[in-house]
Amino acid sequence: MMHAPMIHAIVVTQFTKMLNNLGAILGEAEKYAAEKKFDPAILLQSRLSPDQFSLAQQIRTACDTAKLGAARLAGREKDAPVHADTEQTLAEIRARLESVTAYLKGFSPDAFAQSAERRITQPRWNGKSLSGQEFLVQHVLPNFYFHVTTAYAILRHNGVGIGKRNFLGDMPYREAAAA
Repeated sequence: MMHAPMIHAIVVTQFTKMLNNLGAILGEAEKYAAEKKFDPAILLQSRLSPDQFSLAQQIRTACDTAKLGAARLAGREKDAPVHADTEQTLAEIRARLESVTAYLKGFSPDAFAQSAERRITQPRWNGKSLSGQEFLVQHVLPNFYFHVTTAYAILRHNGVGIGKRNFLGDMPYREAAAA
């Protein structure tokens, strides 16, 4: 069974890191657009396939997955920030990323004390539910990473010079332990 500090490390620490990495990747997209002399907002409408979400919607969904995942796990769904889904510029998308990361930072490890056992449902699940641990591991994590990865892939596909290091971001490396 997952404990509150582990859930916090995933939901707050890791999701915040990945959303910040998306913000940094958007900075690279902005530089690319300036070099190529086109409006960077064009990238927000780009998609990998005609039937997939645009870059803007991928980022919106990653944000929603992070904030609502945290809120549902902590039993605080009513205090999750509401976003209108109307972002048209990189600055507006960045503001949404910042809003969600600020919200996530408001959760202490104790907020997730009963999360693993909590029963969680969503309207589209037609009355079915998952335990908090199942919800996190089998729904929130894969959904979050799907949309973050797809956002990265859309920008990469459009020629933005990013790679795995941009996706992963800074790592908390330490010196090797003395033998």
